[in-house]
Amino acid sequence: MTDTPSAMQIDAALVRQLAELLDESKLTEIEVQDGERRIRVARSVTVAAQAAPVAANVAAPIAATLEAPSALDNTNAIKSPMVGTVYLSSEPGAKPFAGVGDTVSEGQTLVIIEAMKVMNPILATRSGKVSRVCVQNGQPVEYDQPLIVID
Repeated sequence: MTDTPSAMQIDAALVRQLAELLDESKLTEIEVQDGERRIRVARSVTVAAQAAPVAANVAAPIAATLEAPSALDNTNAIKSPMVGTVYLSSEPGAKPFAGVGDTVSEGQTLVIIEAMKVMNPILATRSGKVSRVCVQNGQPVEYDQPLIVID
């Protein structure tokens, strides 16, 4: 690293936190941006290949309960503003914030996304009726991934 004004200063603690988030959430990569500074942390392909049997066991029940992604209309979806782990209720065993058929109001909490050990409430951007919940409790989510469809 050089001492030129345009050289990027690496925050080692942030890189460690991002790596820990990858481990905790079972994601393969994460990228954060702060102004012109952008940091991307990714797992090697061999790690992802080792996790494939676990993913296959989890994918089967999900596929059975959700429609094929190509058949889904996400036009009215509330999407994830970040990478993290989604929770459908405030605590294990509690009633979900919103379920299919529920009427929600603008500003109402729909889910919580845990990112870097911070719980972030995701709010409804409009009022309406929940037609589909696109994620499962405890599932890792990516940026811009559909969470809940409100019609």
